[in-house]
Amino acid sequence: MNGTTSKPPNFLFILADDLGFSDIGCYGAEIKTPNIDQLASEGMRMLNHHAAAACSPTRAMLLSGTDAHLGGLGVLIEYKASEKGKKRWSGKAGYEGFLNDQVATLPELLADNGYFTAMSGKVGPSESPNVESAPWCTESLDG
Repeated sequence: MNGTTSKPPNFLFILADDLGFSDIGCYGAEIKTPNIDQLASEGMRMLNHHAAAACSPTRAMLLSGTDAHLGGLGVLIEYKASEKGKKRWSGKAGYEGFLNDQVATLPELLADNGYFTAMSGKVGPSESPNVESAPWCTESLDG
Protein backbone atom coordinates (compact mmCIF):
# COMPACT_ATOMS: atom_id res chain seq x y z
CA MET A 1 0.00 0.00 0.00
CA ASN A 2 1.42 3.37 -0.94
CA GLY A 3 -0.80 5.45 1.33
CA THR A 4 -3.26 6.46 -1.37
CA THR A 5 -6.80 5.23 -1.37
CA SER A 6 -8.11 4.06 -4.71
CA LYS A 7 -11.70 4.83 -5.55
CA PRO A 8 -13.83 1.74 -6.24
CA PRO A 9 -14.97 1.39 -9.86
CA ASN A 10 -18.42 2.50 -10.93
CA PHE A 11 -20.95 -0.31 -11.08
CA LEU A 12 -23.97 -0.32 -13.40
CA PHE A 13 -26.27 -3.32 -13.68
CA ILE A 14 -28.97 -3.24 -16.35
CA LEU A 15 -31.86 -5.71 -16.27
CA ALA A 16 -34.34 -5.57 -19.13
CA ASP A 17 -37.51 -7.63 -19.42
CA ASP A 18 -37.84 -9.88 -22.45
CA LEU A 19 -34.47 -8.91 -23.91
CA GLY A 20 -32.80 -11.83 -25.61
CA PHE A 21 -29.06 -12.47 -25.40
CA SER A 22 -28.44 -11.32 -28.98
CA ASP A 23 -30.89 -8.41 -29.03
CA ILE A 24 -28.21 -5.72 -28.55
CA GLY A 25 -25.34 -4.85 -30.84
CA CYS A 26 -22.42 -6.01 -28.68
CA TYR A 27 -23.88 -9.53 -28.71
CA GLY A 28 -24.53 -9.65 -32.45
CA ALA A 29 -27.89 -7.94 -33.03
CA GLU A 30 -28.72 -6.37 -36.37
CA ILE A 31 -30.35 -3.46 -34.54
CA LYS A 32 -27.90 -0.66 -33.66
CA THR A 33 -27.47 -0.04 -29.92
CA PRO A 34 -24.44 2.31 -29.85
CA ASN A 35 -24.79 3.60 -26.27
CA ILE A 36 -25.20 0.16 -24.73
CA ASP A 37 -22.40 -1.13 -26.98
CA GLN A 38 -20.08 1.61 -25.70
CA LEU A 39 -20.87 0.72 -22.08
CA ALA A 40 -20.16 -2.92 -22.90
CA SER A 41 -16.87 -2.15 -24.64
CA GLU A 42 -15.58 -0.10 -21.69
CA GLY A 43 -16.77 -2.39 -18.91
CA MET A 44 -17.30 -5.97 -17.91
CA ARG A 45 -19.93 -8.07 -19.62
CA MET A 46 -21.50 -10.92 -17.69
CA LEU A 47 -22.16 -13.85 -19.96
CA ASN A 48 -23.54 -16.63 -17.77
CA HIS A 49 -26.76 -15.90 -15.89
CA HIS A 50 -29.33 -18.50 -14.94
CA ALA A 51 -32.66 -17.50 -13.47
CA ALA A 52 -36.24 -18.61 -12.95
CA ALA A 53 -38.74 -18.55 -15.78
CA ALA A 54 -40.94 -16.04 -13.94
CA CYS A 55 -40.69 -12.33 -13.22
CA SER A 56 -40.43 -11.83 -9.42
CA PRO A 57 -38.42 -15.01 -8.72
CA THR A 58 -35.95 -13.95 -11.43
CA ARG A 59 -35.52 -10.49 -9.90
CA ALA A 60 -35.04 -12.04 -6.46
CA MET A 61 -32.30 -14.28 -7.84
CA LEU A 62 -30.57 -11.40 -9.63
CA LEU A 63 -30.76 -9.12 -6.58
CA SER A 64 -29.53 -11.73 -4.12
CA GLY A 65 -27.45 -14.17 -6.13
CA THR A 66 -29.30 -17.04 -4.45
CA ASP A 67 -32.18 -19.35 -5.22
CA ALA A 68 -35.52 -17.52 -5.26
CA HIS A 69 -36.98 -19.89 -2.64
CA LEU A 70 -34.18 -19.08 -0.18
CA GLY A 71 -34.99 -15.40 -0.62
CA GLY A 72 -38.74 -15.85 -0.12
CA LEU A 73 -39.94 -15.44 -3.70
CA GLY A 74 -40.48 -18.98 -4.94
CA VAL A 75 -43.58 -18.02 -6.91
CA LEU A 76 -44.89 -15.00 -8.81
CA ILE A 77 -46.12 -12.34 -6.38
CA GLU A 78 -49.30 -11.85 -8.42
CA TYR A 79 -50.11 -15.57 -8.21
CA LYS A 80 -49.40 -15.72 -4.47
CA ALA A 81 -51.79 -12.80 -3.92
CA SER A 82 -54.64 -14.55 -5.76
CA GLU A 83 -57.22 -16.59 -3.82
CA LYS A 84 -55.82 -19.86 -5.18
CA GLY A 85 -52.27 -18.76 -4.39
CA LYS A 86 -53.16 -17.71 -0.84
CA LYS A 87 -54.57 -21.17 -0.13
CA ARG A 88 -51.58 -22.96 -1.59
CA TRP A 89 -48.62 -20.82 -0.48
CA SER A 90 -49.59 -18.93 2.71
CA GLY A 91 -47.30 -19.71 5.62
CA LYS A 92 -44.86 -21.80 3.59
CA ALA A 93 -41.16 -21.02 3.83
CA GLY A 94 -39.74 -19.78 0.56
CA TYR A 95 -43.06 -18.27 -0.50
CA GLU A 96 -43.25 -15.19 1.73
CA GLY A 97 -43.79 -12.88 -1.26
CA PHE A 98 -40.90 -10.53 -0.46
CA LEU A 99 -37.14 -10.80 -0.08
CA ASN A 100 -36.67 -12.08 3.45
CA ASP A 101 -33.78 -11.56 5.87
CA GLN A 102 -32.13 -14.85 4.87
CA VAL A 103 -30.38 -13.19 1.92
CA ALA A 104 -28.34 -10.05 1.36
CA THR A 105 -28.95 -8.17 -1.85
CA LEU A 106 -26.28 -6.88 -4.20
CA PRO A 107 -27.22 -3.24 -3.44
CA GLU A 108 -26.91 -3.93 0.31
CA LEU A 109 -23.46 -5.46 -0.16
CA LEU A 110 -22.37 -2.60 -2.40
CA ALA A 111 -23.66 0.01 0.10
CA ASP A 112 -21.81 -1.77 2.92
CA ASN A 113 -18.65 -1.26 0.86
CA GLY A 114 -19.07 2.47 0.28
CA TYR A 115 -21.13 2.53 -2.90
CA PHE A 116 -24.16 4.75 -3.43
CA THR A 117 -26.94 2.56 -4.82
CA ALA A 118 -30.06 3.57 -6.71
CA MET A 119 -32.82 1.79 -8.58
CA SER A 120 -34.87 3.05 -11.48
CA GLY A 121 -37.81 1.42 -13.22
CA LYS A 122 -39.85 -1.66 -12.44
CA VAL A 123 -39.16 -3.13 -8.99
CA GLY A 124 -41.16 -6.34 -8.71
CA PRO A 125 -39.80 -8.46 -5.84
CA SER A 126 -42.12 -7.44 -3.02
CA GLU A 127 -45.75 -7.58 -1.98
CA SER A 128 -44.99 -4.56 0.20
CA PRO A 129 -45.91 -1.17 -1.24
CA ASN A 130 -43.21 0.43 0.96
CA VAL A 131 -40.33 0.38 -1.50
CA GLU A 132 -38.07 2.49 0.74
CA SER A 133 -37.93 -0.31 3.32
CA ALA A 134 -36.90 -2.81 0.66
CA PRO A 135 -33.38 -4.23 0.94
CA TRP A 136 -32.32 -2.93 -2.47
CA CYS A 137 -33.14 0.67 -1.49
CA THR A 138 -30.25 1.59 0.79
CA GLU A 139 -30.90 5.33 0.92
CA SER A 140 -33.93 7.53 0.28
CA LEU A 141 -33.58 9.72 -2.79
CA ASP A 142 -36.13 12.16 -1.33
CA GLY A 143 -33.54 13.65 1.02
